[in-house]
Amino acid sequence: MFFRLVILSLWNRRSSILLTILSIAISVSLLLGVDHLRRQAKDSFTKTVSGVDLIVGARSGQVNLLLYSVFRIGNATNNISWESYQEIAENKNIAWTIPISLGDSHKGFRVMGTTQSYFDHYRFGDKQPLAFSKGESFKGVYDAVLGYSVAKELGYQVEQKIIISHGLGKVSFSKHDDKPFTVVGILQATGTPVDRTVHVSLAGIEAIHLDWQQGVKIPGLVISAEDALKHDLTPASITAMMVGLKSKIATFKLQRYINEYRKEPLMAVLPGVALVELWQIVSVIENLLLIISAMVVVAGLTGMLTTLIAGLNERRREIAILRSLGAQPLYVFLLLMIEAVVLALIGCLLGVALIFVLLSIIKPILVTEYGLFISAMPISLEMVYVLTIIISLAALLGLIPSLIAYKRSLKDGLTVKV
Repeated sequence: MFFRLVILSLWNRRSSILLTILSIAISVSLLLGVDHLRRQAKDSFTKTVSGVDLIVGARSGQVNLLLYSVFRIGNATNNISWESYQEIAENKNIAWTIPISLGDSHKGFRVMGTTQSYFDHYRFGDKQPLAFSKGESFKGVYDAVLGYSVAKELGYQVEQKIIISHGLGKVSFSKHDDKPFTVVGILQATGTPVDRTVHVSLAGIEAIHLDWQQGVKIPGLVISAEDALKHDLTPASITAMMVGLKSKIATFKLQRYINEYRKEPLMAVLPGVALVELWQIVSVIENLLLIISAMVVVAGLTGMLTTLIAGLNERRREIAILRSLGAQPLYVFLLLMIEAVVLALIGCLLGVALIFVLLSIIKPILVTEYGLFISAMPISLEMVYVLTIIISLAALLGLIPSLIAYKRSLKDGLTVKV
């Protein structure tokens, strides 16, 4: 009888109650959605590169090295000479290396020079290898392999010609248009910076820069694409290198060896350690987003409180009649308390359902259009804790209208005031 009365009372005020539930549901879905996307972003960053034991580059900050070598963000302070790369690669503890050369672009997408070892050893996610949706890896000097997003956004297909530009601007007037590349392969979506990268060979990077010096074309010197193939296309330097070890035990020994390398200032970082430092830097923004989402939830619950208090004046006769029929003040108090809890409970359940529906809708779109993988949000113990806190806060706020109703007298309720 008691809960039936609660439901009937809410149904009698269904218009305002529905808006209150909707505001709570939206705020709860926002809080859960932000938290889930935050975790997914962290997980995506962590899984961008998998199986790499060390990343080697010119001496700088380890976060900077991680950003430009893995995420294609920022620039290197210096390069690694080819001789140093070869010497380090021949170390007995190293199983494989992936050389990386950055500095050029194509219509705003980074161009990365590398070798076949990149396609053989690079892993992402749960140690997933790179796979081709079309074509194959580069074999010729002027072959190019496109990431999924590059091909998707620019509408490129295999056998299409592309022009690489000098520098990293989206619009560049320094183009290597005398040495076009041919698209020979398109990679499957990975949800990593690989999708937004144009991959060419180190020899291709060297070939297009034969008649360039310090970022400027040498006046009077013209080397055609055919003539460039006759030159020694061994690179003078690379930007960075990824290293896979035969045994994890040798990680710190090799890191110390590289950090103390005497021929040039180099540094080796562990990707996991650098990622931890990166997340410490962005944790302020991460926490700010959660605080904003929590404040939205509080705003939604405050709206519920306002609705309940505003409805008290309309319910004064209802409450007085209940009292006249023998209802104790505690009964009235509990009636309004349960209403607040029911509103919060329905709002939370609707918010969870809403975020599940939204994720289900946008998940295939993100994969198809952006190559971004967002897993379904699991019902975890942490989510139960969050929802319990929200419902408890609603019950706490429900004390206010409940106490107001509790203190009102029967005479106040039955007296008509003009």
